[in-house]
Amino acid sequence: MGRSDLLRRLPVYATGDHACPYLDGETACTWFVDPEASLSPGLYSNLIRQGYRRSGSYIYRPGCEDCHACQSLRIPVAAFRPRRRHRRCLKANSGALVQPLPPEYRDEHYRLYCDYLQARHPGSEMADPSIGEYLEFLRADWCETLFYEFRDERDELLGVAVTDLVADGLSAVYTFFRPDLPRRSLGTLGILWQINEAQRLGLSYVYLGYWVAGCESMRYKSDFRPHEVYTGGRWVTVD
Repeated sequence: MGRSDLLRRLPVYATGDHACPYLDGETACTWFVDPEASLSPGLYSNLIRQGYRRSGSYIYRPGCEDCHACQSLRIPVAAFRPRRRHRRCLKANSGALVQPLPPEYRDEHYRLYCDYLQARHPGSEMADPSIGEYLEFLRADWCETLFYEFRDERDELLGVAVTDLVADGLSAVYTFFRPDLPRRSLGTLGILWQINEAQRLGLSYVYLGYWVAGCESMRYKSDFRPHEVYTGGRWVTVD
């Protein structure tokens, strides 16, 4: 059975309507691949190419019938042209050191993750994750994941870019970083480094997950140009 046949036979389930996390006042529906399905790196790569996303061991994509605002976005790394703000970011972080690490628990990473969530989502339940919740959100047994660790010249931890290696690129799962250093644009640095790493590995794309026009928190993704969005069952270039 070919991979396309496997994808067609893969059980996918829809959630009920729930509040849209990106657009105020809208409802959403999400499709989840059956968590009991037998998955592999190759099958996961094909799902990523078809607009799916990973959160822990769950693979999902938007399933709203009347709204198609959520679009998967990827960067073709060979064509990428850094903008002025990207060059400023690289200059500000020229002394940063990056090390790929296996996806294992490290107390320093966990503390930074908690600090990041508390700064981004103060007062919410997700701002106080347990160690188990932290690991369950970032890892899956059936894919190749690395924790790219960023440190400054004094060996102080700046951030961690959790990244999956897929057949044709790198998939940015989640990046967390010091919230007290906004001038360093550490989130942007993570993406720029993933682009360079994909180029070094001879891969074609960096997958950034979903982008929603009009959602301020996602605007940074469309700053990387050219990029491609998955719409109507195919990838379309935006320049």
